[in-house]
Amino acid sequence: MNTSKRLRLLVSAVVGVLTAALVVVALPAGPAQAHGNVISPASRNYGCWQRWGDHFQDPAMATEDPMCYQAWQADPNAMWNWNGLFREQVAGNHQGAIPDGQLCSAGHTQSGRYNAMDTVGDWKATTVGNSFTVQVFDQALHGADYLWVYVTNPGFNPVTTALKWSDLTRVAVVGNKPAAQWTPVTGGVQLNIPVSLTGRTGRAMVYTIWQASHLDQSYYWCSDINFGGGGTTTPPTTQPTTPPTTPPTTRPTTAPTTVPTTAPTTTPPASGACSAAYALSSQWSGGYQAGVTVTAGSSAIKSWTVKLTYPSAPTIQQTWNATATVSGSVLTATNVSYNGALGAGGSTTFGFLGSGAATTPTVTCAATT
Repeated sequence: MNTSKRLRLLVSAVVGVLTAALVVVALPAGPAQAHGNVISPASRNYGCWQRWGDHFQDPAMATEDPMCYQAWQADPNAMWNWNGLFREQVAGNHQGAIPDGQLCSAGHTQSGRYNAMDTVGDWKATTVGNSFTVQVFDQALHGADYLWVYVTNPGFNPVTTALKWSDLTRVAVVGNKPAAQWTPVTGGVQLNIPVSLTGRTGRAMVYTIWQASHLDQSYYWCSDINFGGGGTTTPPTTQPTTPPTTPPTTRPTTAPTTVPTTAPTTTPPASGACSAAYALSSQWSGGYQAGVTVTAGSSAIKSWTVKLTYPSAPTIQQTWNATATVSGSVLTATNVSYNGALGAGGSTTFGFLGSGAATTPTVTCAATT
């Protein structure tokens, strides 16, 4: 083989190696971002998102819901990513992977994002009877290898005591359950797990482990409950909406003042189209936070575009759950990848932070079917 040919073969081999390396780099870094949570009795981070997601800057949270307040201050992503509290490669050794005192954060998973969930204090508790239902929402249709539900032992007080494995008794087990066997709901599937106890009163915690089927991926959730004494608790029927992939982090320099929600401005939908309702969440000196609910009409839609027309050009600092642009006095918002497709009558929300005084826009919605 002559020198020229050997050189060409060597160059070709090097290019092949570099190409393979580039292909490896281009692969996804991890699993999809849509997963799930216990929505009733609400887990700590899902409950904080449910109560305060639309007005997370409201200073009233500090006195009305101090445990959620400390969690939002510690890391807002723990709430915006309420569906990502998991660990990987645990291989069923849950107690070995998660130390006592760190059960609610899954052992400080996700680089400590959920650490505030372990904070001991008076978290908002869901009142339940001795018979109640644990609702698990599976947004990504993972299904389950198994689910285990625990309740803390009598005498345990979550207001004063950090949770340990020895504080828990397993009260319900669900075996292999593919997503096709869960109940279809808006945005995913749901599993209702009945729990029945006797003679329980006072504060307690529910601890749920969901071993997802798609990977060795284990989810861990703490739910605070208050046994109201006897009876059966009927769980809520509403399902969560998808959280933003890029949560808002901007804080106002002046503490916001809570204001009554503005009456929504709605465009009646035509068949197969959509409607949009604007609402002011909160405002402060120099800025405000607002949200828009998009609802499909009588037919399913594939994508949507909302236009908000203001008296003058708006200044938008940040948007979540939508991609927004401003041209003149019109803010145009389009869906992102995870919330464009809506079933007939289905809805989703997006929000934004604006500068200056809040004014009510004229709202229109258009959709593709």
